[in-house]
Parts: sequence; structure tokens; C-alpha cells
Amino acid sequence: MQDVLNAAQLGSVYLLFALGMALAWGTIGILNFAHGATFMFSAFVAHLVSQAFALPLPLALLISVLTGALISVATQVFAFQPIIHRSRNITTAETRILIGGIGVASIPLAIAQRMTHSAPFGINTTYQDVVWDLGLFRLSSTSLIVLIAGIGLGLGIIFWLRRSKQGLALRAIGVDSETAAGMGINQFFLSIGTMAVAGGLAGLAGALLTIQLRAIAPETGDQLIIKAFAIIVLGGLGSMTGAFIGSFILATVETLVLKANLGSWVDAVSFGLIFIVLLLRPQGILGRKEVRRT
Repeated sequence: MQDVLNAAQLGSVYLLFALGMALAWGTIGILNFAHGATFMFSAFVAHLVSQAFALPLPLALLISVLTGALISVATQVFAFQPIIHRSRNITTAETRILIGGIGVASIPLAIAQRMTHSAPFGINTTYQDVVWDLGLFRLSSTSLIVLIAGIGLGLGIIFWLRRSKQGLALRAIGVDSETAAGMGINQFFLSIGTMAVAGGLAGLAGALLTIQLRAIAPETGDQLIIKAFAIIVLGGLGSMTGAFIGSFILATVETLVLKANLGSWVDAVSFGLIFIVLLLRPQGILGRKEVRRT
């Protein structure tokens, strides 16, 4: 039972991180490789603020969420949007955005590494973790918060995309951006909002993981990018439900690998899943086949 809880907890962290990346990639076509740096630097800003005084948990989370949203929006406005406008076609733009994201990610990473001397950092909060022994398993209050945040926000975003006017507009952009533009959908403002939500989710995941683990390293975000990529490929590009399922599948498989005392193989699981899915079902579990109009 404890292993099931551990897998669910790990899956919730993966989901919070991957949801933002999946949302941007599956709707507005932005594969943001700066997402990991946004995740890390959002928590790092909360860390810097907490050096002056211990932060209440809600304030620490809010600082991290707002920082993530601001970084993500700035990246969209000052990096990705100019790349899109200056590219001849969507294929060229996608390649340049991928490379641009890697370049953008190096800036907050270098700042955090210099200020911490590449040492792990934490967030000083007034929050005290409580552990409950429930017989078959042990549950901490931090784990409970992570579970509620991950599953709750995951289901909320899925519902929002399917039911709200803005969500339906985003899905339309993801299917056919040219037709969506012809229908009067303002892609610029929707892209800004999407990146803000994606960055906020990264910031929330960064703060929660930092508080749960007590500290993270500046390179932690880069390690999670591969996990998120595996989750999106596994679940299917464009499917938030697929990202939801993929997060818990990956977390379950990694938990089983750790239980078998094969910890050195955990990272290989992500690459293995990507490879297997691309061979057997390139569109993923719930993904749609790509449609391009010329």
C-alpha cells in the first residue's frame, strides 16, 4: 500500500510539471525547453525571499507561481513570439523555438548556479510537516498537499479545456491554427494566457517539490524535462487526459524499479518508454494523429 501511495505522490509531482509543458505544446505548438529552468528558478526566487524571513506556505507557493508565470510570459513575448514572426513556416519556427528555449533556460540556470555555487537550496517556511501512521501506510501532510494539487489541477485543466470557451478556442488552435484565426480567435492573447498558466504550474511544482525534499539542485529542472517529454509522448500530444495518465504510469514504473533495487535504471525508464511508444504507437495512448494543412 505504501508503494501505491509513493507512486501516486511521485505521479502528482510529474503531473504538475508536465501539465504546463503539455498544455503549451499541445495547443499553441510551443515546445518549451525552458520549462525546467522556470520550474527551478521559481523555487529559487522563493528561496531568496525566504532568506529574509520564514514564509508561510501559501505565500511561498504564491511567490513561486507568480515568478513562474512571469518568466514564462516573458519568454513567450521576448523570445518565442519574435521567432514565430520571423520564421518562414511552422516547421522552421518549431526548430528555432526548441533551440531558443534551450538558450533561454541557460540564463536562470547560470544565475542560480552562480549564487548557490551549484549547491542545493531550500525554502525557509513556517510550515511544519506532519506524518500520520495509518496502519497500512504512512502519509505526510506535504504528500497530501501534493496529491490534492496534482490530481485537482490536472482534472480542473482537463475540464476547463473541454467546457470553457477559452479552452475550446485553445483546442481549436491546436487542431488547425489557420482556421482558428479565420474564426476570430485571438491567438496572441490566448498564447500569453497559456504560457502564464504553464509557468505557474511549473512554479507550483518547483515550490512543492523543494518543500517536500527540503532542497533541490539548480539542475533538477533539466532532469525533469526528460520525464515530462516521456509523459507527453506516452500520453499523446494534445491530450491532457493522456498527460494525466502518462504521469502516473511513469511514476508507477519508476517506483517498481526502485522497489527492485535497480535505482540506477530509473532515468533509463523515461528514455525506454519514449522509444517503445514511438515504435509501437507514435501518437501515444490518447493522442491524435498530426494534421498539417499546406
